Amino acid sequence: MRRSVLIVLGAVAGVGLAAQAQKRRYVIVDTGQKRCFSDTGQLRTVPRPGRPFFGQDACYQTAQPAYRDNRDGTVSDLNTGLIWQKRPDLKHKPTFAQAQAAAKTLGLAGHDDWRVPTIKELYSLIDFTGCVHARNPVPYINTKVFAFAFGDESRGERIIDAQYWSSTQYVGLTMHGNATVFGVNFADGRIKGYPRDRSRGGGPGRRCVRYVRGNPAYGRNQFVDNTDGTISDLATGLMWARADSGKPMHWAGALAYCEGLELAGHDDWRLPDAKELHSIVDYTRAPDARTPAARGPAINPVFAMTAPESWFWSSTTHLDGPRLGDRAVYFAFGQAWGFMPDRRSGRKRKLNVHGAGAQRSDPKSGDPDDWAGGHGPQGDQIRILNYARAVRNIQPADVKRVRPDTSPLPYQSRRRPLRPPGRPPL
Repeated sequence: MRRSVLIVLGAVAGVGLAAQAQKRRYVIVDTGQKRCFSDTGQLRTVPRPGRPFFGQDACYQTAQPAYRDNRDGTVSDLNTGLIWQKRPDLKHKPTFAQAQAAAKTLGLAGHDDWRVPTIKELYSLIDFTGCVHARNPVPYINTKVFAFAFGDESRGERIIDAQYWSSTQYVGLTMHGNATVFGVNFADGRIKGYPRDRSRGGGPGRRCVRYVRGNPAYGRNQFVDNTDGTISDLATGLMWARADSGKPMHWAGALAYCEGLELAGHDDWRLPDAKELHSIVDYTRAPDARTPAARGPAINPVFAMTAPESWFWSSTTHLDGPRLGDRAVYFAFGQAWGFMPDRRSGRKRKLNVHGAGAQRSDPKSGDPDDWAGGHGPQGDQIRILNYARAVRNIQPADVKRVRPDTSPLPYQSRRRPLRPPGRPPL
């Protein structure tokens, strides 16, 4: 597994940091989100600086997605330097072992260095304009470029059964002691740890796989402790607050906290979008890691954590659930808990269902007690109150404030009007 590189410097000149950041080979591509949302749905007007909900994903744009179809069965990502298989086998879903073995014999486009992507490589493709709950579901990947298929319900699959293997294995265990591999579900927009050797139908789990080659540096951090309460990542060109918000909060509070932060002489902090936040997840660590030296939150120890089992908000809205726009993406740096029925008693038990490093989503506001039994197939714990960690660009010119799109979502008009959430069902 790839480990983060930590460089501790007593003092680093800002010009030097900027120059090194220009050389980065770990470009974080924008999430694609261009609409603004409140905690109940899409906003008709764009929030102004200082007003509630300003600072969310659509208020800023970073490197825009840019792909080139090489017309040989491959697609080049012009931002990341990664080259992808355009059309994987969408009918045959291999086991993890089969996926790894097939990479060694794949000769697509005359190349023999294909690999199963790491979770950070795979997540670089996610596009948060997706929505599986639309009348015509929209996947979380650019289908103008990449071949994709939802789960085949005629074969007993769910529509959301479009999970893709990564090569990143969890350092702990999930569910009832399962060896686990992380994957991205491009149908519902999540990262979860999937059982490697067990499935609902018995036998090893089977997922899709899309192979990648090129840029072996992608996903490798290069952290610098600036000794002023900030951490720079020269690999991505991002500067992070070393400390988190100190207390969990609703999504709107997380946005306001980061926008209002003044730290180390900078006042241009923001709440990171989903891909930016994902860049600092350390998949070599987990609170339940089987190796004692790897136990701790899934983040490099150079960062301070108020609570080891904490989850962190991103600025990205997750278009999921019956009321589009009322949920936001978070990453579990602690274990990703859920409530699953005990096999013997039938009573729900709190289990680490998806692993530290999972990406799920929470309602942006409300009372966590209304969700005491969890939510979804694995009974995902709903916290609503999550932590925030601020980010800024080492080179401010690399990120632009933009005027988001205020037109309705192309599939929202087919749904009931958005309403403030009542007491949600368990």
